[in-house]
Amino acid sequence: MTTTTTESEAPSGAPSGPTARPKAVTRLGDRIFSGTALAAGTIILITLAAVAIFLIVQAIPAFKADTSDNHILEGQPFLAWVWPFVFGTLWASAIALVIAAPIALGIALFISHYAPRRLAAVLGYVIDLLAAVPSVVFGLWGALTFAPMLVPFYQWLNSNFGWIPIFGGTPSGTGKTILTASLVLAVMILPIMTAICREVFLQTPKLHEEAALALGATRWEMVRMAVLPFARSGMVSGAMLGLGRALGETMAVTLVLSPLGIVTFNLLNPENPTTIPAIIALRFPEAHDEGVSTLIAAGLILFIVTFAVNAIARWIVARRAEFSGAN
Repeated sequence: MTTTTTESEAPSGAPSGPTARPKAVTRLGDRIFSGTALAAGTIILITLAAVAIFLIVQAIPAFKADTSDNHILEGQPFLAWVWPFVFGTLWASAIALVIAAPIALGIALFISHYAPRRLAAVLGYVIDLLAAVPSVVFGLWGALTFAPMLVPFYQWLNSNFGWIPIFGGTPSGTGKTILTASLVLAVMILPIMTAICREVFLQTPKLHEEAALALGATRWEMVRMAVLPFARSGMVSGAMLGLGRALGETMAVTLVLSPLGIVTFNLLNPENPTTIPAIIALRFPEAHDEGVSTLIAAGLILFIVTFAVNAIARWIVARRAEFSGAN
């Protein structure tokens, strides 16, 4: 007669319950790599927190001090003083993004799906090289060469489209306008947007592209149905990174625009709003006491604006995170 040994009747030396899984062997290289990655991420968070704390602590006196004694505010409340510069920063960056985004997408599509391989390699190298040009060089080029070249174009815009408010008024005789500064910013943010969009376009599943072409789609229809939907989140990321650089750009705008604290949407007038980085760079050498705190407070406002822009970009990208090549 066969007997069955139950769990309670198991030999005393045998382990009870499910068999214990052997522990994974941790190698020294794995521990070093994971520790290094954790340290790098922690350093980034600590640095960001330190910058925020520094800006907040140093900006507090600007909100508490008497504005009549502040040589930067000149009797104005801080928010009334900084608002035109916030407007100028957002206005110039928005114009630059509107100009650069279609051009960057077109260049990226041409390099990734239309250009011959050798030409695509050369164009990609030139675009990447453009990102290495210092901002002060762009500023000098914009102020000394590009602005005078645009004067006849501005006069033509004013003569033919002056009935549109943004092109009305008296055009600048020097070409140093908010539109010129925005065009220089557009050239500066073009490389990073193009590089990101190009890499995202190249990651489109080849099966999707070939399937669209096999069903009779033209090259543009294939790009519109397969490439652009797949790369939507990457395009948004590239645009937001370019916008972030435009928001924080200093020297290019400083060399092109005069430091005027006004709010106007006109693109061709000689009187233009300037940006927060430009006013900080121009006024910091002469600042002292509460004036330094005022400029640091303006930097805090710029920090908040930039942080908000990147947070919105992350939210937009996260909404598309569930998209994959299979859907």
